[in-house]
Amino acid sequence: MRHSLHKRGPAEIDSAGTRRNHHASLLASIIALSMTFLLVQPGAQARADERSEQNDRSDNVGIRTLSGDPERVSGGSALVEITLPFAAARRAVVVELNGADVSGAFRPGGKANSLVGLVTGLALGENRLTVEGRGLRRESLDLTNYSIKGPIISGPQIEPFICQTQTFKLPDGTFLGSPLDADCSAPTVVTYVYMSTTTGTFVALPSPTSLPADVAKTTTSAGKTVPYVVRVETGTINRGIYQNAILFDPTSDAAPSPFSPPKGWNHRLVAIHGAGCPGGWYTQGTAEGVNVLQSMYLSQGYALFINTLQNPSNSCNPFVAGESAMMGKEHFIKTFGVPDFTLSTGGSGGAYTSLDIADAFPGLIDGIFINATFPDAAEIALSGLDGHLLTHYFTATNPTGFTDAQQVAVSGYDGHQAWYDAANQSQRTDPVPGRVDVVGYASAVWNAIVPVSLRYDPVTNPRGARPTIWDVSRNIYGTDPTTGFALRTYDNVGVQYGLGALNAGTISKAQFLDLNQRIGGVDRDDNYIAARTVGDLGALRRSYQAGINLSGGGGLAATPIIDFGFYNEAGGYHYQWHHFAVRERLIIANGDADNHVFWRGTDATSVPLNQAFAVMAQWVAAIKADHSRASPPEKVIRNKPAAAVDGCYTTANPPQFIAEPQTFSSQPNSQCNTLFPSFGFPRLVAGGPLAGNNLKCQLKPIDFRDYAVTFTTAEAQQLSRIFPQGVCNWSKPGVEFQPVEVGISFGPAPSEDRDEHREFADR
Repeated sequence: MRHSLHKRGPAEIDSAGTRRNHHASLLASIIALSMTFLLVQPGAQARADERSEQNDRSDNVGIRTLSGDPERVSGGSALVEITLPFAAARRAVVVELNGADVSGAFRPGGKANSLVGLVTGLALGENRLTVEGRGLRRESLDLTNYSIKGPIISGPQIEPFICQTQTFKLPDGTFLGSPLDADCSAPTVVTYVYMSTTTGTFVALPSPTSLPADVAKTTTSAGKTVPYVVRVETGTINRGIYQNAILFDPTSDAAPSPFSPPKGWNHRLVAIHGAGCPGGWYTQGTAEGVNVLQSMYLSQGYALFINTLQNPSNSCNPFVAGESAMMGKEHFIKTFGVPDFTLSTGGSGGAYTSLDIADAFPGLIDGIFINATFPDAAEIALSGLDGHLLTHYFTATNPTGFTDAQQVAVSGYDGHQAWYDAANQSQRTDPVPGRVDVVGYASAVWNAIVPVSLRYDPVTNPRGARPTIWDVSRNIYGTDPTTGFALRTYDNVGVQYGLGALNAGTISKAQFLDLNQRIGGVDRDDNYIAARTVGDLGALRRSYQAGINLSGGGGLAATPIIDFGFYNEAGGYHYQWHHFAVRERLIIANGDADNHVFWRGTDATSVPLNQAFAVMAQWVAAIKADHSRASPPEKVIRNKPAAAVDGCYTTANPPQFIAEPQTFSSQPNSQCNTLFPSFGFPRLVAGGPLAGNNLKCQLKPIDFRDYAVTFTTAEAQQLSRIFPQGVCNWSKPGVEFQPVEVGISFGPAPSEDRDEHREFADR
């Protein structure tokens, strides 16, 4: 079974195989990891200067990586800073990598007593960088280098895996080319485009040695006016196809390096992500899911980066997306230098990718502005399964026992269309091809490029690849040793479907009892079964630990978030409760959601998008300029701009902003709730939390005081037979629920020891 966590040693593992990770110490761990990623940010720089002044009275030498975690280096190189005692700042030092002199790679850094160098030639595995000189105490830093092909922390790479470099189109209209190996590698290609004053669009630059007459000019946020020419780099990282884009004039800018950034770059970076999930398995991807040539960012001097594995339509595994973003940002830093800060944006799948990687990889992302939001891909599918069981009950098991209005009340949604659209998202868990079910349901969703011969079929190919959210993340969920199938987390034991409708008087006692007696569950192939479904405890635990069920208590505890809406309740499954679920998870994890701003509206473009981007940039810039000793969460709140308040955008043209706290309600109890009422989902009607994060409920004995009706003796006995183990106790956290475990690894790297990181960061 490939579900073991890679740890440093057994001392930190309890008897259940779980690292102890108490919430009381979580923020300290986050701060330590954030410093690893953000050591050159203003606050961290100030602390480094203080340590350097202390070094003036000693012979201490500080060494740190600027490009990422020293224990998770990729691609054979690392950007390193050496801080010398002030008294020894002008003395010659010798820097060696594994015994070979690499002193020539270093040059004066941003401080008078620092040296910065791009150290190349790292061997795969362990490396040691040492610094020594006259009057200095010898110091060393261990660097662990992994292949640029990955993996580092996501475990054995998924198979099969279909290469698509040959159909990946570059900005100039050519293609990346045939894969070089079985890992889908491709050569790195640099192309240039420019904004044409003639066409008003990006066009290919004819030659890097001269600029056409119709090249537009752009003035960046830093106040520099430069030719609007963009350098786009395309290659492969972690088996995905990456791209970065940056203002770059090939006729005047120096060759890219972390020591000579392009003059048009404002030293800010944006991570962008694709959308979707169904079909997001076993492919490299022929598109990023979102165009890297986004003028609203590039024109202001922002650089962008992405990977096809940050597009859930190619890979619906947010942990792999985080690993790819980690490696992609590291590569960007080694190419252009350290950004002042990094923002993340996306819609739908790009929204939960932004949230999930920011939470599980603290310090990678400094601010998030998103729309069409979900907490994570699993939440969509698991809630969909509840709705799917209801559609089956109401269409096949008991098609005449409830009115349409009663069915909708049990579902929690605004109407039948909204309910069915959400329920049909359970297709993400169904590996059986050609299943006939309700209108709109499509089982076993595949990208057409995956050969049918590789696909699972319970009859003709029982060992084939399975197209589910669990199987694409099999290293996290674990696998059944008998079947090889990924373990599953869906569980509906003890769930009292329609409880809210019963207590509201919308359905009768007889309807409530029949529904819960006969709704049943699904097996590992999503076939309907009479019994309730039991989730695997180990899979539940690891999904929480890895953050693929969003926690909110990792990096998000100190990350500003602006969710700028995309209102839709009538159909399409992008509903408001998902947005509020994110907020609820932040409150559960951190005690409040003061770092979360929610703007509702009918769309997620034009005015809301531009405003969210501007406010987020202002917010993060202020945080980075705060050199106080306040904690990262405190800095987020104390530097919150006046415009970063809850509200909604009206449907007027142009839309008008109404500032008021956003609450979950279908009642016209506020201006925004009148314009944009919110509806629920099956498990909320069953008494579950709005957070949607209780995947397997703890049980309690039936308490008849929980019901607004009085059961007869026979009815009470029937209820006890339906729930022999008890019913959900929603006042308690879900079974195996725990905060995200920052620094976790599923191999080959070990899980990180936060104490070690704290020691490193405090040098």
